[in-house]
Amino acid sequence: MTRKPILASTAIALLLSAGAASADTWRYAFEEAMDEVQGKFAQKFKEEVEANSDHEIQLFPFGTLGESADIMEQAQSGILQFVDQSPGFTGALIPEAQVFFVPYLLPQDTATLASFFKNSKAINEMFPPLYAEQGLELLTMFPEGEVMMTTTEPVEGPADLDEVKFRVMTNPLLVESYKAFGATPTPLPWGEVYGALQTGIIQGQENPAFFIESTKMYEVTDYITRAGHNNFTTAVMANQEFYEGLSEEEQTMIDDAISVAFDYIIDYQDGLTEESLEKIKEAKPSMTITDLSEEERQPFMDTAESVEQEFLEIGGDQAQEILDQMKADLEAAASES
Repeated sequence: MTRKPILASTAIALLLSAGAASADTWRYAFEEAMDEVQGKFAQKFKEEVEANSDHEIQLFPFGTLGESADIMEQAQSGILQFVDQSPGFTGALIPEAQVFFVPYLLPQDTATLASFFKNSKAINEMFPPLYAEQGLELLTMFPEGEVMMTTTEPVEGPADLDEVKFRVMTNPLLVESYKAFGATPTPLPWGEVYGALQTGIIQGQENPAFFIESTKMYEVTDYITRAGHNNFTTAVMANQEFYEGLSEEEQTMIDDAISVAFDYIIDYQDGLTEESLEKIKEAKPSMTITDLSEEERQPFMDTAESVEQEFLEIGGDQAQEILDQMKADLEAAASES
């Protein structure tokens, strides 16, 4: 039920022993399974690269090389050429990336989201230098779906989260966000979440519907709450030294493959949320799925300003500039869609 990186040490040893001998093989790790959104993106990227070059892409889904922190270290050290990781895990490394966890900043409208992620000046111009400081080439960011709370007790407002131990990623602003929601945020590696819910160590967690369905989180929770507070964001990066060492032609080939995979994954997600919720209800008819009304969401929305102020305090030197640019980018995306 849980995903444990049981093969991680063996896989890492094989990568290290391969070294530069497999110069035509590029390695790409991500935080999800092959049949989940990051896996689908990776497979499309692999398909495009292999169709337009002599290179082979070797894919490593969640668990094969360890937890999120492990694959980030491997990408920075050059063991991996590519990595897909949510800003939720890079927030401590790149404080400005925590902006994606300001509640109610990102819209729910999928067309607006797609336009924002594709055209955002904040994402495409301001974030790349910040990632470069960590030895990473930011290739793209993309949305993975509306984030929903899954809990063992019903949630209709912040009062219902009082004293609820709620699993969050190891992201300081996400911790602050759930404190503002009234919960007791509990950072845990993903591999421990199912068991922690099963044993009552925690009583809630958040993820997009497809991930709740595929990881069977509904088996150890009874309620799904749609508060509309966020959309899961992820970032695809390359080891910067590797990327800069490529020819201009190969860099263009990679950028083109990323662009094709971006368009593909946006289309792939059309209707995915509702389809996943239907599968959950089919698997567990007793599951209660609640879409909060605007009135019910308002107490959650009222916390956004305090979390935004916290971001400005802990979000790095460019926090204000990035937040302002993101808001301008989101306004432009809304007008376009």
